[in-house]
Amino acid sequence: MSEIPLLARVEALENERAVRQLITRYFRICDDLGPDTPFNELGELFTADSIWEGKGRYAKSFGRYNGRDAIVAMIRSYCLPVPHFTMTAHFLTAENIHVRGSGAMGEWMMLQTSDYTDGRADLRSAHLTIHCRNDSGTWRISHFRTLNLFSRRVERWSDVADIPVPQSNQTETLA
Repeated sequence: MSEIPLLARVEALENERAVRQLITRYFRICDDLGPDTPFNELGELFTADSIWEGKGRYAKSFGRYNGRDAIVAMIRSYCLPVPHFTMTAHFLTAENIHVRGSGAMGEWMMLQTSDYTDGRADLRSAHLTIHCRNDSGTWRISHFRTLNLFSRRVERWSDVADIPVPQSNQTETLA
């Protein structure tokens, strides 16, 4: 086996990892929206000409945003001046990332749990298709597409109730 194909394979794996880390950082920021959200960092995750759009039911709910500044302003609206969420968590699975040169396309299945400041809560699932581009050595999101698969109202996700564990575990832990 020659070194060139091996080096190309290593580079492809490194690029795939960079895309995965990019998407993970995006959702970590989205899971902790508030007055301390690093909006400058969030903006740097997107190319200057990026697109963020909802599809299916999400087209009406979210719409489409063109450009980094519009995307950051949309996300900022979820926490300022009044927080929209008291808790939200995104779970990604069924990852499929393809890197070709300086571009990449990834698909994920997403599950989102949310409690809202108005007392509502829901469970949502979406199919994500995210295009990324290596922009001067940094991978950034160039087109983020979310397609709603289902949404369901639920009781609050996070409450102050004790977490049920077997009685024997409680005594052993306290000892």
